[in-house]
Amino acid sequence: MKKEKINILIVDDEEMFLESIAKRLKVRDFDVITVTRGEKALEVADKYPIDVAIVDLKMPGMNGEETLAALKKKHNFMEIVILTGHGSIDSAVKCTQEGAYSYLQKPCDFDQLLDVLVEAYKKCVMKRNKIKEEHIQEIIEMAKSNSPLSILQKIKEYDKGES
Repeated sequence: MKKEKINILIVDDEEMFLESIAKRLKVRDFDVITVTRGEKALEVADKYPIDVAIVDLKMPGMNGEETLAALKKKHNFMEIVILTGHGSIDSAVKCTQEGAYSYLQKPCDFDQLLDVLVEAYKKCVMKRNKIKEEHIQEIIEMAKSNSPLSILQKIKEYDKGES
């Protein structure tokens, strides 16, 4: 049985940091995509199934808080970990309110980061499965009173992600 990898997106303008952390995560069997700008993160998230994003706060162009808000708005299953060297209590509170899974300060213990990534991935999977269970329950209720064609149409909508 093939083990499923966790898809990680890392957004940080420090290229040496990106290379270093990406190598360390890839060795531990994560699929990793790195970008240096928030705008690029949005493009990648639209093209690839990202489970967890690691986002720096201070970047040129779209900053980390804006990137967090945009990613959460469009990709509600994705969990986002803020990893920054420029953090404050105010930004931690704001990021948490915007939906960040965790907020870590650089330099961060790598084992702690790994633990946070695994837990964030578990939450991502649980959210996906909860939606699937809700859809199944809705289809079961429909089956009691609707035609087979309407049930198939509803299943097709779910499969396309329209609902």
